[in-house]
Amino acid sequence: MSQIDKKTQRARRHNRIRLKISGTAARPRFCVSITTNNIYCQFIDDVAGRTLAATSSLSSAFKADENNRPNMDGAKLLGKLAAEAAKAANITEVVFDRSGYKYHGRIKAIAEAARENGLKF
Repeated sequence: MSQIDKKTQRARRHNRIRLKISGTAARPRFCVSITTNNIYCQFIDDVAGRTLAATSSLSSAFKADENNRPNMDGAKLLGKLAAEAAKAANITEVVFDRSGYKYHGRIKAIAEAARENGLKF
């Protein structure tokens, strides 16, 4: 039996999660994606098929801070920026989509920072 690589395992977990959750206009999906160099956060209305708000470690607001690296401190800052972007788009409640990543480290830091700044999920 062949071994499955990490990318395939994460993709399978992500598909399994996406079967169960979906975003609406009233309660969009808060999707977090991590690459080796950047972190991306989006608020997605799956019914209409559009992104309502987004932020990433590439944004100017993130780069203006001195902790502009996609590490734990950067993830906390990005969670705060994501919550502010959601408030600007009149979003208060979301469905959290961890995109198949385990709920620890940077994913957990983003989620907790977003909760501390007013998002409910």
